[in-house]
Amino acid sequence: MLMKLARLSLWNRRGTVAMTVLSLVISISLLLGIDHLRHEAKNSFTSTVSGTDLIVGARSGQLNLLLYSIFRIGNATANISWETYQRIQNHPQIGWTIPISLGDSHRGYRVVGTNQDYFKYYRYAGQQQLQLAQGTIFQELYDTVLGSEVAARLGYQLGQEIVLAHGIGQVSFSEHKDKPFTVVGILAPTGTPVDQSVHVSLEGIEAIHIDWQQGAPMPGRRVSAEQAQEMDLTPKAITAFLVGLNSRAATFLVQRQINEFRGEPLTAILPGVALAELWQMLSMVERLLLVITVLVLLAGLVGMTTTLLASMKERQREIAILRAVGAHPRTLFWLVQLEVLLISLTSLVVAMVVLMIGLWLGQDLLAGRYGLFIGLNPIRQSSLQLMGLVLGLALLLGCIPSWLAYRKALTDGLSVRL
Repeated sequence: MLMKLARLSLWNRRGTVAMTVLSLVISISLLLGIDHLRHEAKNSFTSTVSGTDLIVGARSGQLNLLLYSIFRIGNATANISWETYQRIQNHPQIGWTIPISLGDSHRGYRVVGTNQDYFKYYRYAGQQQLQLAQGTIFQELYDTVLGSEVAARLGYQLGQEIVLAHGIGQVSFSEHKDKPFTVVGILAPTGTPVDQSVHVSLEGIEAIHIDWQQGAPMPGRRVSAEQAQEMDLTPKAITAFLVGLNSRAATFLVQRQINEFRGEPLTAILPGVALAELWQMLSMVERLLLVITVLVLLAGLVGMTTTLLASMKERQREIAILRAVGAHPRTLFWLVQLEVLLISLTSLVVAMVVLMIGLWLGQDLLAGRYGLFIGLNPIRQSSLQLMGLVLGLALLLGCIPSWLAYRKALTDGLSVRL
């Protein structure tokens, strides 16, 4: 009986109630949407590199090694000799390695020297493999494969020639103009630093530096692009390398052996641990965004309370009639609380539907433009907790108009002026 009365009362004020529900739907959708994207962004961030057991570089801090080897931020403290790389590569517990050579750039984008194992073994976002949007991977000495953002921002197409520059500045006056590279492939978007990288072979890195010494051309020596192809281009050193093990049970054993390697000082880190540490440093922005969203939700709930308070004066006759037919003041209190519950539950259901439709419509856009791969199901433990919080706050704030209805009925009863 009370449920039917609450439903009919809300229907009688359907215009005002609809606007209240709309306000709450927007606030709740924003809250749940940000919570969902927050979790998905964290998963995407922590899976920037996936399936890699160890990252090895010259002796340095964990975050520094992660930043320059994966995120292309900063510089290495030193290089790793090619002989050391080959010795570690032949370790019986190591299944594959991906060498990385950094230090050059193209119009502000980092150049990554590597080999074809990079395209074979590199994984991101839950074991996804790199895919080519156009062309093929590099085969010849002066071939290059561009990340999706590099190609889009600079307007490059297959077959175009680009010139690499020494150093990582946005503008460089030390360019390798005598050895241009040809774009043979463009990678599909990944939402990782791969999109912002120019990939060439390790031999290509050696070729452009064969007549350079300490960051400058060697005086009196000039090796043409054709001459370089006839020379021994075995790398002398690399910046870092990624490691995949035959068995993850051997991860800590191999890590300790690399860290204690006597040939030269090396550091081997677990990418998952380093990524989690880096995310903790960035989590302040995440929490701030969540706080702002909660404040928006509170504004919506306060708006609902204000609407109910405003309707109390208009409902004096309704309250008086209910008292006349024997309704207890507590009944009026629970009637208003039931109305708040119906409004809140309706808003939660509609908000969840709106959010799922929005995620479905925006999934391809987020993946294609921002490389953010999101799930369509926003229901998780944290979202259920937030929905419980919304419901609790709504009922708590609903106590204000409910209490006023209780007191109005108790003090005025049938003395309400019509």
